Amino acid sequence: MAVNITSIKTASNGVWQGDNPLNYAFPLLILQTTLILILSRFLAFLLKPLRQPKVIAEIVGGILLGPSAFGRNQEYLHRIFPQWSTPILESVASIGLLFFLFLVGLELDLNSIHRSGRKAFGIAVAGITLPFVCGIGVAFVLRKTIEGADKVGYAPFLVFMGVSLSITAFPVLARILAELKLLTTQLGETAMAAAAFNDLAAWILLALAVALAGDGDGGGGKSPLVSLWVLISGVAFVAFMMLVVQPVMKWVAKRCSSERDVVDEAYICLTLAAVLVSGFITDLIGIHSIFGAFVFGLTIPKGGEFTDRLIERIEDFVSGLLLPLYFASSGLKTNVAKISGGKAWGLLVLVITTACAGKIIGTFVVAMMVMIPVREALTLGVLMNTKGLVELIVLNIGKEKKVLNDEIFAILVLMALFTTFMTTPTVMAIYKPSRRRNSIPTHRKLRDLSMAEEFQDELRILACVHGPGNAPSLISLVESTRSTKKSILKLFIMHLVELTERSSSIIMVQRVRKNGLPFFNVFGRGQWHSRVAGAFQTYGQLGRVSVRPTTAISPLSTMHQDICHVAEEKRVTMIILPFHKQWNGADEESLENMGHGWRGVNQMVLKNSPCSVAVLVDRGFGGSGLQTPGPNTTATQRVCIVFFGGPDDREALLLGGRMAEHPAVKVTVVRFVNKDGLDGDGVTLKPSPNKNTEISYSFSTATMNRPIEKELDETAVTEFRNRWDAGIAEYVEKMATSNIVEEVLEIGHNKDYDLIVVGKGRFPSNMVAELADRHAEHPELGPIGDILASSGQGLACSVLVIQQHDLAHTEEVPASMVVSTVQTNTTSSSGNNSVKEVSRDVV
Repeated sequence: MAVNITSIKTASNGVWQGDNPLNYAFPLLILQTTLILILSRFLAFLLKPLRQPKVIAEIVGGILLGPSAFGRNQEYLHRIFPQWSTPILESVASIGLLFFLFLVGLELDLNSIHRSGRKAFGIAVAGITLPFVCGIGVAFVLRKTIEGADKVGYAPFLVFMGVSLSITAFPVLARILAELKLLTTQLGETAMAAAAFNDLAAWILLALAVALAGDGDGGGGKSPLVSLWVLISGVAFVAFMMLVVQPVMKWVAKRCSSERDVVDEAYICLTLAAVLVSGFITDLIGIHSIFGAFVFGLTIPKGGEFTDRLIERIEDFVSGLLLPLYFASSGLKTNVAKISGGKAWGLLVLVITTACAGKIIGTFVVAMMVMIPVREALTLGVLMNTKGLVELIVLNIGKEKKVLNDEIFAILVLMALFTTFMTTPTVMAIYKPSRRRNSIPTHRKLRDLSMAEEFQDELRILACVHGPGNAPSLISLVESTRSTKKSILKLFIMHLVELTERSSSIIMVQRVRKNGLPFFNVFGRGQWHSRVAGAFQTYGQLGRVSVRPTTAISPLSTMHQDICHVAEEKRVTMIILPFHKQWNGADEESLENMGHGWRGVNQMVLKNSPCSVAVLVDRGFGGSGLQTPGPNTTATQRVCIVFFGGPDDREALLLGGRMAEHPAVKVTVVRFVNKDGLDGDGVTLKPSPNKNTEISYSFSTATMNRPIEKELDETAVTEFRNRWDAGIAEYVEKMATSNIVEEVLEIGHNKDYDLIVVGKGRFPSNMVAELADRHAEHPELGPIGDILASSGQGLACSVLVIQQHDLAHTEEVPASMVVSTVQTNTTSSSGNNSVKEVSRDVV
């Protein structure tokens, strides 16, 4: 159906009045946007296991929706993506591109490029020069081979081809390095610095290419002075922005600093308007509007409240909604069918080979000259070959200026896809940094520390935090474990920050300058992490404890690798994790849920940890603070150790023994025993792999000797009771009956305790095994920990769930309870659903 473009209206009157919404601009734009977002997100989900950047999915989605795949159906193409709707879709997408380039300018710190040194500068120059020269060579071949390519002037065509092959996409590379855990390495830092310089040079070359291109006529209908005036005007614009606008923006940033408590919304609105004005001015000059937005982004001071507020305002809407439209529109304009015949596919191979060889060889040679090892130099070349976002922007501008025809555009889009797609798997194949093995003996659990010949060995703890809210409770917990007589405490603090597709994640990476597998050097500078570090640094000074903080910025799917790596490298005895839920008291309205992703981080650490792990369910523990030991210290924290038996419970008991040494901590051990003995036989667990692990407890598949386990439990309890002098700790035995849940909750409701410490129970006693079929809210905490951490119970005390490190227990499966006749008779004979107190000793 032919549509008169001049009669296109924005909105329809609806189907009941005979209008087809697809013939109107706005309803059609809604449908197009929905299709693009759904398909690109679906493809991103499929490509996630391959660690591919999101831009790959967005471009491929556009190609599938366009004439290369679905668009082969002409009725679909003319109905969903008619030619008259293209300017509307691209105009909306270009607004997103304008603000995205503003964010890129915010990300790019010119000072970091200046500080990067000669090594990164030399690598960047080589990584631009050789591919640029190769691109010019390929341009000559394409002009003589592809029909219509010679209609464009030499100068713009050569520059566009050179820029296309020499670009490194800084935002995409940053996320790839973070995914591969390489940003902590010297290799990652060099790649980031070189890519930042490359990115800046690419925009300068692009401005040159646009100035030369004009309207795409190759200079045939205009004076060469026009291009010169465009370049001069562009230089004057940049000078004005850096000399006049940049000081103004520094003044605005100071006016909006955190010291003033509030950021004036007028400054935010004026800044966003200035992005549009900057784009309009460069478009007026004859350079693409995105160049103005990018330069304006460079003038904004990096860091601070003002920059953070700007990012909050625009990044989700731009990166999540508008930017996918731009890259999908690139795919819509890519017709793979234009690449037909052996000659065309041969040209595609030539372009890909030349692009890869120029970038990799140029970078490799210079990297070898500056004494970088062979494998790292080759990896650096592959990383610098990343294209993606910036490449697509250049190609779209080239097509818009009519410098690139359909066939060349399709070839270069496929080249950008291939080079970006190959980066991650190639780097994973050729570069696997070896991990240093510790020759020093490692105490992987508290039992190892207590059995050491010299009890002077230091206790090493890695405490993880989500934010400043975790600090008070962790400081109180760590302080309570600090022995005042026998051993030294060394505390490592790791601030966990999620790396997302948002621009703010890259800005955080640049502020910290260390990412992936974190380094413990200077925790920091700047306000962003001082809120987390300050409390712990103060604690270290006052308590004379060695505190070494760091920051890990990673995707949640790989965050556990950071934690486990640091625990391995620093020979940590115990990792303390914050629970993904945090209460500020018993009131359920005060619950803060960090999300399922953070719960997954804890689950993966519990599964892969090289040492014992403790998960802290914080309900305000340490709100009043814990005193540093002194001669007049009084007890301010009351801790209860719940003991059923098994390796995890014995680790909890050992921790309780350390806490009992602290003069400001009062420890009570509550041991559950059966009526006819410490732990009768009769309950077995049968593996049930078909159970849902999200709502069922998992137990160790290891075969263990119950008599030996009972003996170890008795030994642990005896050591605890005999080690301390009278009055240091309290020991209570309670007789358990059939209703263990109520008995445990009764302890939780006891207002005498600030913290309850329990074992996870992977190799459970019979009493804990009876809870195997119970519906679990948080199965990673084990049956007893889950009971105390579940919502809706009205508990006010915090809970610490401990898992002892033991390689024999790493395999866990859900299980079902099987009760024998002996155990049934024992249970029924008791006839009592309450707990009897057998003895109360003060030890």
